[in-house]
Amino acid sequence: MSGSPDLPRGIWAAVLLPVSAQGEIDWGALAEEISILCEGPVDGLYTNGTAGEFHSQTEAEYERLTALMAEIAGKAGKPFQIGVNHTNARIARARLSGLGPLRPTGAQIILPDWWPPGDAEVARFIDGMHAAAGDVPLILYNPPHAKKRLTLAQIAGLRALAPGLIGAKLPGGDAQWHAERRRLLPEFSVFVPGHTVATARPLGADGSYSNMACLSPFGAAMHWRMIESDPAAAGDLERRANLFLRDHVLPFRASHGLSDAALDKLMAAAGGWGPVSSRLLWPYTYASQEDVQRLATASRKLMPEYFGIGR
Repeated sequence: MSGSPDLPRGIWAAVLLPVSAQGEIDWGALAEEISILCEGPVDGLYTNGTAGEFHSQTEAEYERLTALMAEIAGKAGKPFQIGVNHTNARIARARLSGLGPLRPTGAQIILPDWWPPGDAEVARFIDGMHAAAGDVPLILYNPPHAKKRLTLAQIAGLRALAPGLIGAKLPGGDAQWHAERRRLLPEFSVFVPGHTVATARPLGADGSYSNMACLSPFGAAMHWRMIESDPAAAGDLERRANLFLRDHVLPFRASHGLSDAALDKLMAAAGGWGPVSSRLLWPYTYASQEDVQRLATASRKLMPEYFGIGR
């Protein structure tokens, strides 16, 4: 990789898949959604995270989605990252090798996830992905449910191996964790969950590929900026966001058996900011319209600022 790419910062919104009643991706609605996000205050967009249902897409759908994202975000001048994630590492590498002409701001990658890779296999994977990336910077997505969870020291070792690895999406931690991160990973972007930004940003977090942006991209961006302008209010909003997740969103795991992707799309449908329903691609379960309405009411009652409503 030549040069030194700008490090991603701020609130980035996931591109979610609008799914029709027939169970197919609604491409017109998807184009509308990307345009809405490009016109809004989020700092960037990304495809094919968990909420983007990368695990359910065909290769043709991946290619169409990637081209659509590059076209709309590129014309709008909005930073965008492409998730090349796949359980087959060879397919992920092939996807990555073809990204250069689309000029994404970065590419998100996950470790091989069908069978937990050993340390040598992780190093071999990162080295191979770095070689395939060319000038496209890499962002490692290592969520709590990954079969191979990395420590900060391990990520620092991978960064030494692959200088094009410029950031990671991680669960975050306490003040000691952030201090260790600053020591081991200087000039490296660390993104944390959206419901922790008011605590994590003063400790050094660089941004969030935000779960809360699923509910309201505009509210999540507002919250990030509020941390500087009114930290006490931002802390109170974070407290209420966590109450919202605990009392109104996460219970759907137990009561309905919903996946994380289903919870994110439930929040997006409740937020009502774009043409995204709660539907997921086959065969996954999703929330009903009645559930969406209940969550919409609860979110506006508990966090009116997210929707431009005075508190």
